Amino acid sequence: MKKKLMMLVVTVMSMWLMACSMESPVDNGDRADGDSDELVVGFSISTLNNPFFVTLQEGAEAKADELGIELITVDAQDDDAKQVNDVEDLIQRGVDIILINPTDSSSVVSAVESSNAANIPVITVDRGSDGGEITAHIASDNVAGGEMAAELLVELVGEGAQVAELEGLPGSSAARERGEGFNNVAADELDVVTAQSANFNRAEGLSVMENILQSNPDIVGVFAHNDEMALGALEAAVAAGRDDLVIVGFDATDDAVAEVNAGRLAGTVAQQPILIGEEAIEAAMSLFNGEDIEEFIPVELDLIRD
Repeated sequence: MKKKLMMLVVTVMSMWLMACSMESPVDNGDRADGDSDELVVGFSISTLNNPFFVTLQEGAEAKADELGIELITVDAQDDDAKQVNDVEDLIQRGVDIILINPTDSSSVVSAVESSNAANIPVITVDRGSDGGEITAHIASDNVAGGEMAAELLVELVGEGAQVAELEGLPGSSAARERGEGFNNVAADELDVVTAQSANFNRAEGLSVMENILQSNPDIVGVFAHNDEMALGALEAAVAAGRDDLVIVGFDATDDAVAEVNAGRLAGTVAQQPILIGEEAIEAAMSLFNGEDIEEFIPVELDLIRD
């Protein structure tokens, strides 16, 4: 009898252990850590080869450290396909919220929609998305900034003067909006003889500006959609002996501000990238805490001039 009882106990215990082993483990969504109470934010940045976005990242990281948020940053290296893959990876890692600074406002839509399908809120930073569900957008008013740059050029070179426009990445909201603002003023006040893309890149700004100066020797001013292109244009102007060329940039990077202070750049529109990064993290925290946030969170602009 005792032997039969013992065998029964062993059988019941074995069945219980087997049942336990078949239960699914707790799913933390492959998060970077196992603490489900900590906010984990993924941040896809268009490129960290641009000082503006490096500063933006630094602002986000500092605020994340202050608020106890885990921030996972990935660099798309200005590659549309890589950014989509990066966001897919963040989704697989189970982040709570995704911040995206798009390489291109159109190509990023598929990444936004993947995040939407995974029920992960998306906040766009500096550049917007042409589609998908965006919880909030944090940026300066690029249209207003373009208008500020045009007004400065009009003041410095005079109405009707011939100028050139160096455009940013085609398809990016920043390029569209800065160009729109610039031409809101320039269409009536200046003679924009050429507008060419240099993809927000300093080396391309140099080469494009060299060609513009050869084909349009009478231009007296330039508006570049960002400081990297403005600095490239400045190199081309100096090499061509055009120290008189009035160049206005956008972003107020350290290099550009130094050139403004030296009297070589006429001005730059300050976007305050540190503040943009901080605002993005604060918005993510508010969202995580169930608070309502604005669909558009503007960051104030400033004009830095010689």
